[in-house]
Amino acid sequence: MATPTSRLLRLLSLLQTRRDWPGSVLAERLGISGRTVRRDVDRLREMGYRIEATRGADGGYRLDAGSDLPPLLLDDDQVLALTVALRAAPATGTAIDEAAVRALATLRQVMPTRLRHRLDALDFTTLPAGRTGAAPDAVAPDVLVAISAAVRAHEVLRFDYADPRSGSPSAPGPARRAEPHHLVTARGRWYVVAWDLDRADWRLFRADRMSLRTPNGPRFTPREVPGGDVAGYVLARFQGSAPAGSTGATGAAVPPDGQPCRGTVVLHLPATDVRSFVGDGVVEDVGPDRCRLTTGSWSWVALAASLNRFDADVDVVGPPELTDAFARLAARNAATAAATAAVTAP
Repeated sequence: MATPTSRLLRLLSLLQTRRDWPGSVLAERLGISGRTVRRDVDRLREMGYRIEATRGADGGYRLDAGSDLPPLLLDDDQVLALTVALRAAPATGTAIDEAAVRALATLRQVMPTRLRHRLDALDFTTLPAGRTGAAPDAVAPDVLVAISAAVRAHEVLRFDYADPRSGSPSAPGPARRAEPHHLVTARGRWYVVAWDLDRADWRLFRADRMSLRTPNGPRFTPREVPGGDVAGYVLARFQGSAPAGSTGATGAAVPPDGQPCRGTVVLHLPATDVRSFVGDGVVEDVGPDRCRLTTGSWSWVALAASLNRFDADVDVVGPPELTDAFARLAARNAATAAATAAVTAP
C-alpha cells in the first residue's frame, strides 16, 4: 500500500498532466476513496499548491498558478530538457548566467543517479545565436547523449547521413565513419565537429541528419581542430570561410574572423537598407543614398559575387584584388550569357 507521502506525489503528478480531473477518476487512479482525495488535495493546498475545485455532476480539481512557485515534479525528459536549456543560457545574451548555474546545481543535487550519469555524458559547446533558416528537425536527447559519450570516450561514430535534397538517409550501404571531437549547438541546431575518416578531412555534421549505428568504432587519438578553437571553426564554416590559422586563397594566414579576403566598397543604397544583411560587416552612412561597406569572404570572387546580391551600383574602394575579382566575375557571367544565348537561339 502506498504511503501518504508517495500518494501525495502521485496525486501532484496527475494534476500536472492535464487541466481538469474528475474526483472519481483521481480516486480510481490512486486506488483510494473520494474522501481521501479531498484530504490529500487539502494537504497540497497547505504546501502552496493552488488547486481549484471544479463544478459538475462528478466534481473535480484543477491545478492553477499561484502567487509563489511550489515544488515541481519533472519526468526524465523534462529534466534533460531543462539541463540543456540552462547550460545554453550564456548564449542567449541575457544576464542570467549566474542564476542558470545555481538552478543547474539545484537540479543536479536532487536528481537520481541514472539521470546524473546521462547528464554528465552530455557535453557540448554553445555558440551565440545568429541568423536561422527553416525550423530545424528535432534531435532525440538519447542521440545527443550517445554522440557526447563518443566524444568523451574518443570512439569512432558509425552512422547514416540523410541527403539534404531528399531527406532520406544514405543507407543502404556502408556507414559513414567519423572521429567526433565536439558537440555544438548553434543557430537552433546541433552539430558534430568531426574528422571524416572516409574523406580524410574535417566536417561539420548536422545531428538531426545522423542515424547512429551500433556499436561505435574503435578508439582514436584526438586531433586539434583547425585554428585550435572549436567556436572559431564552426563560425568560419557558417561564413563560408576558412578557420583562423589555416592558409587562405591569398596564401596568407587566415585572420581570427576566418575571412582572408576583406574589401571596402561604396554601395548606391542607404545604410538602413544594407545594415541588416551584412552579418559582421561594417556599414557607414556616407549620404542619403550611399553607404560604405567593409566585409570579407573566403575568396575575392566570392566577395564580389556576394556584393552583387544588393542589386545596386558598386564603387570599389579597395583593394585592387577586389576590382580584379569584379572583372573576372563579369567576364565569366558574360561568357555564360553568350553560351546560353547560342544554345537557345532559333
